Amino acid sequence: MKHCRVAIIGGGASGMAAALAALRVPVQGGGSKAEGSVVVFERNRRTGEKIRISGGGKCNLTHAGPVDAILEEGFLRKGERRFLRHALHSFTNEDITAMMDAEGVGLEVRPDGKVFTAGGDANAVAEALSRRMQRAGSMLMYASRVMRVKRREGMFELDTEGGMFRAERLIIATGGASWPQLGTTGDGVRFGVSLGHKKTPLSPALAPVYLIDPPCNGLSGIALRSVTLHASSGKEKSSRNGDVLFTHRGLSGPAVLSLSRDVALIMQSTGSCSMMADLFPFHEEAALEDELLLHAARNGGQMVRKFLQSCPIAPTGRITGGNHPNGTIPTAFVACILRHAGIGDDTVWGGLQKKARHSLLSVLKRFPLGSVSKVPMEQGEVSAGGVVLGEVNPKTMESRLVPGLYFAGEVLDYTGEIGGYNLQAAFSTGWLAGTSAAQPPQE
Repeated sequence: MKHCRVAIIGGGASGMAAALAALRVPVQGGGSKAEGSVVVFERNRRTGEKIRISGGGKCNLTHAGPVDAILEEGFLRKGERRFLRHALHSFTNEDITAMMDAEGVGLEVRPDGKVFTAGGDANAVAEALSRRMQRAGSMLMYASRVMRVKRREGMFELDTEGGMFRAERLIIATGGASWPQLGTTGDGVRFGVSLGHKKTPLSPALAPVYLIDPPCNGLSGIALRSVTLHASSGKEKSSRNGDVLFTHRGLSGPAVLSLSRDVALIMQSTGSCSMMADLFPFHEEAALEDELLLHAARNGGQMVRKFLQSCPIAPTGRITGGNHPNGTIPTAFVACILRHAGIGDDTVWGGLQKKARHSLLSVLKRFPLGSVSKVPMEQGEVSAGGVVLGEVNPKTMESRLVPGLYFAGEVLDYTGEIGGYNLQAAFSTGWLAGTSAAQPPQE
């Protein structure tokens, strides 16, 4: 049975960050590292598989701005923000960008704050981290899946495809359960439970939403900009503002990805979930009705269809005149609005009865997108759920239950928004876990 100081299960973003941090801590007895002192077990034949596909293969590495703003904007649940605060301040977005710069990986900051590779090559990030680990002296065990973990006589025993290992400290950085084809199949959560930890059930996040039936045919590829998306079932409700994209199976786009975690939880809780879109989220219903009445009085001979085709979507000011940064209601979507409102294609404002006007108003504010059939885990950028945060020390990432056991990355029960937040949290929690795990034992 082979021995190592720190064993790390998982060679993704958090695992690689943990290895790099651990190898910076001096080994007792002198020297900055020892051969085989840090061993990374990666079930794939190369490290960083999820990094390589992130951001559509361009790698949304992190998000620009102060750490506190990243926490506020990127992690919507207060408990998760509190848990991640120390880690993100310990290894910041500036730290990871400086590391990439030192490895010759150019980056660009987009107007929305997302940080991507300048060359649009996610492989460059994964390869840079791998090179850095090898230079630091990490032992990389490729194609070596860990099957079982035991705690015995103060040590951790790992039963792997490459043999048996004993480790003084263990970092579980396996990821969650999204993209199982890349090896993230929930092993880390299973290990945590086997060592005595509780878990929150895994569920999809940052995923598309599949619908039972589309609201209309021919909408695939149509986008609604800056609308408010609502998900509900009984008393359970959740909303997000942003862009929505129709697909051949349902919905995608930033607002959908952000809301998908809540949609999945509503589905788990109630067994159903319906979706609606508010095309005028910056207008109260009464104010929107006043504007429609005013337009009808001035343009009685205009067809409602023509008006909708030139009508701004999600305007922040008046619906006629002015600058409308979100564009107009997509022409292909107008027919869908009229159908749901029960208004004919040739109806003019002067001939629109009160009941039909109220129906149109209702559709514009509560457009029925349909019922959810599935939020696919295998299509999620990340998964929600995992090892319960209350059982992990946020200042060290060490288990509060098992001395010498650490967790990092997506295996923990937090989930960030789209925009590089999840990768940053993975780097930060990994770095903190690696730094903590490599510290010499207290006398």
